[in-house]
Amino acid sequence: MNAPVDVSLFARAAKPITSYRRYWAARFGTAPFLPMSREEMDRLGWDSCDIIIVTGDAYVDHPSFGMAVIGRVLEAQGFRVGIIAQPDWQSADPFKALGKPNLFFGVTAGNMDSMINRYTADRKIRSDDAYTPGDAGGKRPDRASLVYSQRCREAFPEAPIVLGGIEGSLRRIAHYDYWQDKVRRSVLVDSKADLLLYGNAERAIVEIAHRLASKEPVSQITDVRGTAFIRRDTPEGWFQIDSTEVDRPGRVEDHVNPYMTVAEQANAQGSSCTKEELPLPLAGEGGGESARVLKFVPNPRLKLNRDRTVIRLPSYDQVKSDPVLYAHANRVLHLETNPGNARALVQAHGDRDVWLNPPPIPLTTAEMDHVFGLPYARSPHPAYADENGSHDGATKIPAWEMIRFSVNIMRGCFGGCTFCSITEHEGRIIQSRSEDSVIREIEEIRDKVAGFTGVISDLGGPTANMYRIGCKSPEIESACRKPSCVYPGICPNLNTDHRHLVSMYRRARSLKGIKKILIGSGLRYDLAVQSPEYVKELVQHHVGGYLKIAPEHTEAGPLSKMMKPGIGSYDRFKQMFEKFSAEAGKKQYLIPYFIAAHPGTSDEDMMNLAVWLKRNGFRADQVQTFYPSPMATATAMYHSGRNTLRKVRREATEEDSVDVVRGEKRRRLHKAFLRYHDPNNWPLLREALKSMGRADLIGNGKHHLIPSFQPVTDGSYNSARRKNSTPAAKPRKGTVLTQHTGLPPRVTGGAKAAPRSKPR
Repeated sequence: MNAPVDVSLFARAAKPITSYRRYWAARFGTAPFLPMSREEMDRLGWDSCDIIIVTGDAYVDHPSFGMAVIGRVLEAQGFRVGIIAQPDWQSADPFKALGKPNLFFGVTAGNMDSMINRYTADRKIRSDDAYTPGDAGGKRPDRASLVYSQRCREAFPEAPIVLGGIEGSLRRIAHYDYWQDKVRRSVLVDSKADLLLYGNAERAIVEIAHRLASKEPVSQITDVRGTAFIRRDTPEGWFQIDSTEVDRPGRVEDHVNPYMTVAEQANAQGSSCTKEELPLPLAGEGGGESARVLKFVPNPRLKLNRDRTVIRLPSYDQVKSDPVLYAHANRVLHLETNPGNARALVQAHGDRDVWLNPPPIPLTTAEMDHVFGLPYARSPHPAYADENGSHDGATKIPAWEMIRFSVNIMRGCFGGCTFCSITEHEGRIIQSRSEDSVIREIEEIRDKVAGFTGVISDLGGPTANMYRIGCKSPEIESACRKPSCVYPGICPNLNTDHRHLVSMYRRARSLKGIKKILIGSGLRYDLAVQSPEYVKELVQHHVGGYLKIAPEHTEAGPLSKMMKPGIGSYDRFKQMFEKFSAEAGKKQYLIPYFIAAHPGTSDEDMMNLAVWLKRNGFRADQVQTFYPSPMATATAMYHSGRNTLRKVRREATEEDSVDVVRGEKRRRLHKAFLRYHDPNNWPLLREALKSMGRADLIGNGKHHLIPSFQPVTDGSYNSARRKNSTPAAKPRKGTVLTQHTGLPPRVTGGAKAAPRSKPR
């Protein structure tokens, strides 16, 4: 029912992942859990594993965990797949636990980047890890994918190593490392892996596994999309161009409408293509020269085969010492992210090149249904259970608890937020499951998952309301080079129809045994207001008292560097939210999220945001300081001080430069503005407001931001909740319980507040 039709041009050319002939080991059947020990292998009748996945997360056999998805996809191809989860990396012995893989090691740091998982935005070590039993920290090394790859090489030097996961995706070229405050080499070079897979890798990993199974050397597998590898020189038949020929003046241009004539395109650019209007020089002009005759010659680049063209980025040695070149390289990489027109990239690391093939072709709806319909156990491996077989206390895995009753309905995000890692990993093309597939998973949760009470905690993905939304024209979609479909405004070619999502919500909440369908993923409210029917359905049936949205800021300066809509979009959505809540007779509240210290944010911007929060009655309990994740556009701004949404020039103008919030004191000030209500922050804010000439905001009236008096405090964290409240008490009206870190949600009112689904 209501199955979407895939019409994208690039999806048509991809080989379906279900079309391969299954490997001979398929005769062993399906494992209840992928084995983590020799004893389990023996029970399955295996003498060896064809593929061994090494991961920094505890093994949870659920489609929200990368190792489970890749493992089950490969199992469906007939391969025997084992799991080594969170091994002790101090020696190579734990990496020998399942023996030598017949085909390759697959290495991932886990669902999160290991550095972001372990360190806060202030570079302080976290004491917890939501992807580890008992929420225990320290169970994976820093830069886990690099360390694991090296240990695999020590354990079995001949076994190929295929590196993947979000950590590999974000480090596939030379990248700025926030924790060391320097540019590091591609992780492919440091890890000495044979191949690196970036993005959602089902299509690539299936092809690589079958080619290795057919005895093809891993060194010859250089033509798979979504992969990176090392080579010494550019092969014959490829045309190489310099990256400076790709970057263009000004902002990223709008795509050319393929249905416009040449004359219409010229008129749209304020020029003409008619011969009569060409400014021909007159006879005798130009120092007595005779009239010149215009001679048109063919441009050989117009006939270049993009599939055989590679763009050479500045080398690692150049970008590590020149922030301007780093910013340029980062901008070019983001220009080459559309699977429909992206070209290969190459970057020298010493005498070797890191070669990046174009991004992977997105999965079709049928392929997405296949991936999510595989026989997941939907629970942690029994090795983590206590003696009673339960996963509580010291064996509890918070990340699984958070998503055990949620359903992922789509992938990708076309928002293009500069601080977000989704586009670099999942891409901007939305890949949606069919409605039937989603409904089947809800029914499976209802019928099979222990502890289900009738409440689905989320139907979502990276963004809650991008399901089946995309470009109206496959031709335009495959040619577009815009980094966002919704900034600075919603593209006229974007289909913003939410009716498929509304249909799914209604069908899901009508299922027998389902009491409530909540939406926990972050909402793109500038899209939502395009469909009042969707907002009404969402607000009246799928909000559990609070709905989180992410304005991120109120001021134009930082919003323009984030590529986020103005606060006016928030106001329009708020009006609709309150209107439909009132119609349903419900008291419901919006929870807005904000980021402090983002590139392009001045002290005055943060002050104005604090005033807005005070005026609107919000007190942020937990706030997020900008975290420079590798390869993000905002991270390039942070490192270089240049606006990479424009052409990167050597001589920067005021518009080219970005105010970068560096240093502990200034970052602390920006964070303090978000928590203006905390007495511990008042001395710092008073000093700042006086130096900014805004002492008028200091006083004891309702219109003042902070009081003039200073109570005695012990310096401990001051919660925005009511004084003397118990942990299970309801938060006060207007309290912002932000959850930017991806850690498990706090308990309020006996129910879990849904966390943000991804770093945004």
